[in-house]
Amino acid sequence: MGEEQFEVFDEAGALVGLVARSEVHRLGLWHRSAHVFLYNTSAEMLIQKRSQDKDLYAGLWDYAVGEHLQPGETFEAGALRGLREELGVAGVALTEIGTVRRFRFETAQGAIDAEEQQAFRCVHDGPFEPDPVEVAQIEFVSIEDLAGDVTAHPSCYTPWFVRDLTEFGLL
Repeated sequence: MGEEQFEVFDEAGALVGLVARSEVHRLGLWHRSAHVFLYNTSAEMLIQKRSQDKDLYAGLWDYAVGEHLQPGETFEAGALRGLREELGVAGVALTEIGTVRRFRFETAQGAIDAEEQQAFRCVHDGPFEPDPVEVAQIEFVSIEDLAGDVTAHPSCYTPWFVRDLTEFGLL
């Protein structure tokens, strides 16, 4: 199977075409992703430790799910697919957090990540079936414990997760 293809967009948000994932990140082309903040009924947040095989920020803690969209996919469909593929979760209701936002930054690995992103929130107590190719570990944490650890050890978390926790006022 060939390299994953992402839809890319111009500065105005118009679809330009499909480009290989590695080229999208090398050239800093606009592409789309969905992020999911998953809570249990005790209001603890599920965080995911990225597998050591990830090309960006391997081994760091992150959203429950961060998913690049497939061609033609909506943000919500991408979020639901990510929950199913990465955590084995289906049948949850998603609530949007904020609106679609654009962020561009250079990663520690030298990639230029230029994404249109939509975040979602959902509630699910399990069970979970993490995909070991994507996920090294999952853990529910209280917001208080997460806030303390992010403050004390920000380098243990992906920069986009820390940014969104702060910007959405989730800590």
